Amino acid sequence: MMSKSLDIYALDTDHCTVLQRGGDGYNGLTARLRAIAPDDYGTTIVSYEEQFKGWLDRFHLVNTSALRIEAYTQLQESLRFYSGLAVWEYTTEADAEYTRLVKAKVRVRTKDLLIASIALANNASVLTRNARDFGKIPGLKFED
Repeated sequence: MMSKSLDIYALDTDHCTVLQRGGDGYNGLTARLRAIAPDDYGTTIVSYEEQFKGWLDRFHLVNTSALRIEAYTQLQESLRFYSGLAVWEYTTEADAEYTRLVKAKVRVRTKDLLIASIALANNASVLTRNARDFGKIPGLKFED
């Protein structure tokens, strides 16, 4: 679990993807992260799960040597990315937050609710481009 500091940040899955692949938002996100101490941001095991599931699904489509080599190369790059980043656990405290949000009938995707639960349990803000959904979660701090 991260410290209970007021200035820690959890990257959502979309931002992890932007950091890995570049694209729209990369420059702004990397500039924002440069303003945060490396020990004060990370991501969640839920984001890792989402990306890993995507990789498993992708391997079902691999049908040539070239595609297989490319897929494994990109999977290795993803492993390096997550190995260099704090990955926050889904704990008893996070599960209590998740249960509270489900009982409150917060209507967002399950994975976003799980990410938010980990952030709430760690008193962290979520860095996301999905303010529409994360904004529905009571008590959650977030920024784009």
